[in-house]
Amino acid sequence: MSRPLRIEPEAAVELEEAAVWYEQQRIGLGTDFLEAVDGALERIARWPHAAPRVPGVSVDVPARKAPVTRFPYHVAYLETPGAIRILAIAHDKREPDYWHARVKR
Repeated sequence: MSRPLRIEPEAAVELEEAAVWYEQQRIGLGTDFLEAVDGALERIARWPHAAPRVPGVSVDVPARKAPVTRFPYHVAYLETPGAIRILAIAHDKREPDYWHARVKR
């Protein structure tokens, strides 16, 4: 039985901003991005331990990151007893560790 996904407000903003940016680059690309993120979220919900742990985060905090197919993004998340917290929808190259402080909240 999978736990519910809880998207943190900052991650929701990141998702929306990235989708808008892609849509401005080419009509339909923003939708493609959202579908790719949905695929990553489905994989996380189904197999939460499949993604690698995030380097640089304390070993006692099991933060993980799952790639977003076709796009240079990943979904950072943390398993908790009641839900899987989606911490960030982060670009692979831009400030890769910026969201680490969200783990503690």
